[in-house]
This record gives sequence, structure tokens and C-alpha cells, in this order.
Amino acid sequence: MSKIKILLAEDDVNLGKLLKNYLIAKGYSTTLCVNGSQALDEFASGIFGLCIFDIMMPEMDGLSLAREIRLSGPDTPIIFLTAKNQKEDVIEGFKLGADDYITKPFSMEELIYRIEAILRRTSGSSVSRREENYLIGEYVFDPLKQILTHKNVPVKLTTKESELLELLCRQGNEVLERNFALKTIWVDDNYFNARSMDVYITRLRKYLRKDTAVKIMNIHGKGYKLIS
Repeated sequence: MSKIKILLAEDDVNLGKLLKNYLIAKGYSTTLCVNGSQALDEFASGIFGLCIFDIMMPEMDGLSLAREIRLSGPDTPIIFLTAKNQKEDVIEGFKLGADDYITKPFSMEELIYRIEAILRRTSGSSVSRREENYLIGEYVFDPLKQILTHKNVPVKLTTKESELLELLCRQGNEVLERNFALKTIWVDDNYFNARSMDVYITRLRKYLRKDTAVKIMNIHGKGYKLIS
């Protein structure tokens, strides 16, 4: 199977070229942009399977770029390149639907690991057994199409939203343990990924609030439980 095409936005010319050459050597066709505005134009004119954006860039920063990308490519995985002092930016990135982050300086091997982990998740390999759909109170959830429908009004979920909701559905009346969900969907149960999952739980609760009988409960010290 051919590898996906990557859109890389990095204003540090030397680092950008180094990353591009390494990704190409690993079999990933890679387009390098030196600012966010150029990257947005490239995304609009091509088909990319994954994006890697530096947060601090001229003309358009990585967060603004991701916000624009999400309008036309809601399912395209995004990895942020961040400095150590950009924790709040990382949280904001997760709210925009980013899939991962990597802190500078980093090893090339770590970047490839992050890319491959995301591609395993988004290809559906993280969920080995799928139902055709799930009934959640007044909602119908189709995990394959990633669509949550309430009274014939469909909402398209992002990949992570869909994976997290499917894990909750598959648990039935059992608790979905936090660490299990983190390692299944995010691969690593570190602090930033845990904060990211909290953001996605909040988003799922908003989607499900039209049926007051449906709740995602916090189970203290354990995880979450879907009640419908």
C-alpha cells in the first residue's frame, strides 16, 4: 500500500528541509511550506493524508492554519510542532481537533512513530470489531460513516470523536477506563493526551445533550460511562 502525502509547514528553512528529506526517505511524499498562508493554499490545491504544522509561523500561525483546514478537511490528521513553553497552545490545538503534538527538539524516529500511530488509528485498526450502528437513546450512531443522527438530523464526527464514542458504546453498562481509551486512541496516556480526551468528552456531551436521558458520566478514579 502506498504511503500518504504529507503537508509540512515550518518557517525554519533548515529544519523544514531536513524534515522533508527525512520523510521522503521514509516513503512519504512531502510538500514543504515556509508559512501558514502558503500551506493553506497548498492544502486547497492538493490531497493530503496528514499535516504537520509548526505553531509559530509568519503570515498565519499554525493554530489559525489548523482552524482553516478543519473547515474543508475535518478528518485530515494534524500534528503540531511546539516549543516547550507552548502548553496552552497545545490545548487550544486539541480543541481545534489536532491529533498529536511533538515538542522541539525531537528525534526523527519519534516523529515517524507519531505519524504511524495516527495512521493506524485513522485507518480503523484501533477498533477491531464494529457494529453497523448503535442506538443511544434518541440517537443513531454509525461508526463506519462517523455520523451521529438525532431525529433525522445527522452530524459528522471527527475520527477521534467517533472512536471515543464507539468505545463508550462498546462498553455497554461497563466503565470505559481512561487509560484504556487513551492507549487505544491516543497511543500514549500522557498529560496532554489526557487533557485532549477531556476536550473530546465535552464535545460528545454537547452532541448528545438533545436527549436528556443520555449522559456521559464521570466515574471518579476510573473513567467514563455512557448512560442512555
